Order: sequence, then structure tokens, then C-alpha cells
Amino acid sequence: MNYTLGIDTGTTSISIVAVNESHELLTSRTVNHNAFIQGDFPESRVQNPERILEIVTSNLELIFSKYGSPSAIGLTGQMHGILYVNAKGNAVSPLYTWQDPGANIPVNGESSLEILHRNGLKCSSGYGTATHFYLQRSGKIPSDAVKLSTISDYIAMKLCVKTSPVLSAEMAAGLGSFNLRERHFEINALENAGVNVSFLPEVQKRCQVIGTTSSGVPVVSSMGDNQASFKGSVNDPDKSLLLNVGTGSQVSFMTRKFVDVEGDIELRPYGDDYILAGSALCGGRAYAMLEGLYREIAGKECYGLMSELAEKFLMSHGLNEAWNVDTRFNGTRSDPSITGSVKGITAENFNAGAFTVGVIRGILEELRGMYEAMKRLTGRSAGTIVGSGNGLRRNEIMRRIAGELFGLEVNIPEYREEAARGCALCAMELCL
Repeated sequence: MNYTLGIDTGTTSISIVAVNESHELLTSRTVNHNAFIQGDFPESRVQNPERILEIVTSNLELIFSKYGSPSAIGLTGQMHGILYVNAKGNAVSPLYTWQDPGANIPVNGESSLEILHRNGLKCSSGYGTATHFYLQRSGKIPSDAVKLSTISDYIAMKLCVKTSPVLSAEMAAGLGSFNLRERHFEINALENAGVNVSFLPEVQKRCQVIGTTSSGVPVVSSMGDNQASFKGSVNDPDKSLLLNVGTGSQVSFMTRKFVDVEGDIELRPYGDDYILAGSALCGGRAYAMLEGLYREIAGKECYGLMSELAEKFLMSHGLNEAWNVDTRFNGTRSDPSITGSVKGITAENFNAGAFTVGVIRGILEELRGMYEAMKRLTGRSAGTIVGSGNGLRRNEIMRRIAGELFGLEVNIPEYREEAARGCALCAMELCL
């Protein structure tokens, strides 16, 4: 049987799918990896890469035993985080995730992010080159480290029994300080800023086969998780807007040409094309935070109650009467100092449903603002929304509000594990 595997190593879970030549899912496995560990300070967001690798390899064995060896393996995963490997290709550090705030911490009176920006480099908190610079300046890079890698490219390296990571431009761009036109790291500017660039990995212009497993299965360099989700979700890339609400949230819009971006909009390589992406640092997590508040009061899980109260409020008052909730509780990539807020509370709308609807609207309004910027950059609009992530899949009210705010129909893809499916399709195109 000809099939390809897609492996998505996300922030909270690992998803593995098998896709046949008709692009249908043969099987899908999703496992919460529970890989977070204690970092150097309370705000650290680091994970155990060996735990993630162990879960991937054990689940691959189960799939191989049932379906035989795949024709190729594609990978994707959380984009911006990094870990370090030694000369033997073994991890010698935790995985510093995209949520880690180290780049914002002053070292000798100035943060690493401020220095990078002063040298003209485009980078945000949590991005690999900024995190690397912080770890370098604070003396926290392991003495035996020789290269840095993303978690998915570390897994690809291990599957190929290699000792050094190889990144596609799609994934390397997610580390920041990257020349998107020529598709390489901004080496001169990084060196001028004082960054030790010897740790940067090899970069390919696009996803390619980087090697084979010990049994001869081709392994493709990792796609960015945003690009993989786009590929796995969208059937008509030129007309579709991808709206993802999960742990984070994101809006993505394809462009065939390079465009200059600013603010919270990023341009990311996508094959020979590009994707405009806007990412909220809190996003879907805001809804989980609200549920935590409900749970603290009620003493039990409250997602069902939240939906019930939100529906009741919409029926009696309508969307415009909800609280005005700014859900940027973690700031933005361009301005980490921004905080969330709640306004528009009156005696008439002082109830839990108004708060719940307001949080949903706040999540979506942040993304809609990013989409408006994308329309200005490209001079065109989407014809439909493709909605992904559990926030949209499981929350009918969120889908309804999204359709109203964006003025477009929201369609949910048939398959849930969009990113894993996307990198499986990429592997199929390259190897079958």
C-alpha cells in the first residue's frame, strides 16, 4: 500500500496521520505529550525534547506494524522554538518553546530583542534567533552544543540517523532574522548584533528529502506548522482565508508575490509562494482562561455552560451588546507591553453570557484586524473562510460570530489534523 505519514509536534500534543494516494486518511493518532518541564525562572516555557521524540517513535512503530512502511514521511511542528544538539546529534538542552519570554529579559540592562531590532533584524519574542541570543548573552548555552534546531527538524534528523539538522526555509523563517527574498539567515546583521551564528543550521530553499530512515523511507524537511495547516485545510489557496483558533489563534492568506509587511503581520515562505500570517499570542487560550474562571467558581468543567449562556445572551441581546473584551492578555509580537481589558459593561448587560460572547468576539476581532491589513497589502479579498482548530470546530457560536464579523461563510475541513495531513501531502508530492 502506498501511503505517506505526516507528523505534527505541536505545543501540547503530537498528531500522526497516514494519507493514501487519494488524499484520504487511513489512520490518525493524537497524543498529549505533557512535555513541559520547570525552567530557569517561573515564566519559562520549556519542554523535554526526548519525551516528545519517544512518543513519536513509539507511535510510528504501531502504525508501521499495521500498514507497513510508508512511502515517505513529512513533518511539521511548533515553529519558533529551539533546542540545542551536540556533535553526535543528541539534544543537550530543553526545547525553548515559542511561548518562552527570555528574549524580553534584560541582560546587562538591555533585552536581546532590543539589540536585534536596533540592528534592523525582524524578530519577535519566542523566535529562535532571539531566544538563542538571550541564552548566549546569559551564558546558558550548553558547553557541548554545536547546532540549534526546531523540535520537528530534530525528529527528522533522528529518523534519518543524522547528526546535524537541516531546515527548510519555511521552518527557518520562523526563527526570525531571516531574508525572505533570498531565503537565508541575515548572517551579517546577526554578527553585527553580536550573535554567535555558528549554531545556525543548514537551510534549504524549500522542503526537500533530507535523507532516509534505516529501512530506506525518505524523510522530508519540516514544514512550518502554519504552512502545513494551510496545505492540509485549503483546497482553493488563492480564494481562501484560513482562520485557526486553538491554543493560539492565527489568520493566514496566500500571496503569489513577495510583499513588505509590518506590525503583527508576517510573510512566510510557502513552497515558491508566500503566506501572510497574523498570530495572536493569547488567542484561543483566552477562552480556556475564561473557562478556568468559571471552573473556579462552579468547581467543575464549564464549557457546556459557557455555550449555553452565550447562546442565551445572543438570542436576547445580540452580538453588539456584549462586553468589549480585548483578549491580548499576552501582548502582541510587536508590543509585548499591551494588556487585555474589559469595557462596555452596563446594568443591562451585566451577566456571564455577555462576558463569554465578548471574549469570543475579542479573539476574532484581533484576527479580523490582521486580515484587514492583509487585504491592504495584497489588494484583494478572500471569498471564503476555512476554519480550523478546536476553537472553531467545537464551538458553533464562535463559528457563527466569525462569519458575522468577517462577512464570509465559514467552512470546516473534513479532517481534523490539518497540519499533519498537510506535511503528509507535501511528502507525497515530493516522493510519489
